[in-house]
Amino acid sequence: MTIPPIDILKQYWGYPEFRPMQEEIIQSVLDGKDTLALLPTGGGKSICFQVPALCQEGICIVISPLIALMKDQVFQLQKRNIKAEAIYSGIHYRAIDRILDNCAYGNIKFLYLSPERLTSELVRERLKKMKVNLVAIDEAHCISQWGYDFRPPYLQIAEIRDFLPEDIPFIALTATATSEVVLDIQEKLEFRAKNVFQKSFKRDNLAYVVLHEEQKLVKLLEIVRNVKGSGIVYVRSRRQTKEIAAFLQRNNVSADYYHAGLSTQNRSARQDAWIKNTTRIMVSTNAFGMGIDKADVRTVVHMDLPNNLEAYFQEAGRAGRDGKKSYAVLLYEIADKERLKYGFEQAFPPIKEIKRVYQALGSYLQLAVGGGEGESFDFDIIKFTKNFDLNLVTAYSSIKLLEQDGWVLLSDALFRPASLKIMVNKGELYDYYLRNKKHEVILKTILRAYQGLFNDFGTISESKIANHLKIKRADLSKALKLMQQEGIIAYREEKDSPQLTLLQERVDAKNLTIDTAMYEFRKRSYQERMNKAIKYAEEDICRSQQLLFYFGEDSKACGVCDVCLNRKSTALNNDEFERYKMKIQAMLQKEDLSLDEVADSFVPKRREKVLKTIDYLLDEGILELENGKLLWRKNE
Repeated sequence: MTIPPIDILKQYWGYPEFRPMQEEIIQSVLDGKDTLALLPTGGGKSICFQVPALCQEGICIVISPLIALMKDQVFQLQKRNIKAEAIYSGIHYRAIDRILDNCAYGNIKFLYLSPERLTSELVRERLKKMKVNLVAIDEAHCISQWGYDFRPPYLQIAEIRDFLPEDIPFIALTATATSEVVLDIQEKLEFRAKNVFQKSFKRDNLAYVVLHEEQKLVKLLEIVRNVKGSGIVYVRSRRQTKEIAAFLQRNNVSADYYHAGLSTQNRSARQDAWIKNTTRIMVSTNAFGMGIDKADVRTVVHMDLPNNLEAYFQEAGRAGRDGKKSYAVLLYEIADKERLKYGFEQAFPPIKEIKRVYQALGSYLQLAVGGGEGESFDFDIIKFTKNFDLNLVTAYSSIKLLEQDGWVLLSDALFRPASLKIMVNKGELYDYYLRNKKHEVILKTILRAYQGLFNDFGTISESKIANHLKIKRADLSKALKLMQQEGIIAYREEKDSPQLTLLQERVDAKNLTIDTAMYEFRKRSYQERMNKAIKYAEEDICRSQQLLFYFGEDSKACGVCDVCLNRKSTALNNDEFERYKMKIQAMLQKEDLSLDEVADSFVPKRREKVLKTIDYLLDEGILELENGKLLWRKNE
């Protein structure tokens, strides 16, 4: 029996009504239709699959590439008393087995899977035993090689249709997709019929601003002082996050920094302080912001131009989700263009270098040829590059290219709590107590707090145990390692590190196959996206219009970006501009005319504004001047 979606929304989220387009998307899913939901950042995408899944009996399979995002969504669901689990790289086999059993035979409503996990036989066999009511594919743009964040495991998602009932719908969700990517998503997921719900990317409350600045820190300080409220400052490197946060603090601005290299505990504490407005400005790499539900961000500042407009649009769109006036500011200088071009060259190292990095990975992980398929390893790229005398950027780029060719997968930092098992019987443990009084206190504290450790591994909290015993956590870990050496316990340390997963067995580097045609295609696509990002920053065309056009959406000038405000300062308002533009277009589509012929067709008192309109149209490339004649571009 299907429960009305609005009842689910009120019961679990407490909202009185849906946001625009959510209800239509949900109904499409409940009607059994494959559905692509294209909603901008902050548009409430998760509601679009969570509500219909809860309306029906059965479990929803959610595929997501980001461990942090999966963990956050599972946590948010569990807070609402909705049973949800997640499986991703690094989880122990026994835990995976238990979760899959609960999903097949228990009452779990949501199972979050990383795409590479979906390809394993273990998961596929258990999926056949589950009563699946919906498959949701988050960050669906990752399936397209036209997109900016292609992930090869996404290409295998459609294979699970073979062992699910035919009427189980797929819902794909993304915040950023060009028209090519929209078509590609539906094709690669084998949609039974095209079905796209696309909310306009237009954000009337958000002013996009590009400021050409050499003194970026001075301008940043001016912005955060003038625009009150919460903000994010995006930078390229971890070092910059710390330096710029310190600069803001020295100037009496409440600020902190965030990047993937911080511990999970540290990242969580800083994120919470920012969400609660204890910290006002967060200086971060692009590791920050995904999945964070904070509506009152007033400004997002980019200190550097991202490689593509998809990334920029998604990050800038974290401002003003509450509909109030907000700003997305890009601080740009000519040197940024050169840095982007240099980054492009480093992003595509020669095939020979990629093979060298692959060979080094095998040695670093101590893997024999023919082994390693499906295994995950803690991976410290800094240590790796130092051990093998590799350039850090080149090595990282090579690993990402190996990832796109389906050889490896490098995931974000994974937190796994410590666990242990008692390896001796109670009599032997008592004898050990008599010989080791210090360790006796530790073990008795653990056994009082955690049950079942004689039978199987159990998760423990090292910080809570250390606090209770009033000892340092490092000393606790040292003691547990010593007990493991003595054969008293089996101990798995707490860890918080990126994971490298081998998607195929290791081969000798000389036998490594790289699809060179696809390599060249990705290189061209990367360069085209980069050039469009540079054009966004450098051309005096309405910023909002440029972004919307990039995503296949036409619009009038926004009237609030830096280009439009500059146009207003010349006493030519948007209505006048649009009116003159339409008349000039009508004239020039009939015949090519000189500048004077166009200007003379208007009454004399309007000549100055008409000439300004022509100037803007020439600057924007809509008009061209050839042999003294104005030409209206055919594709405009």
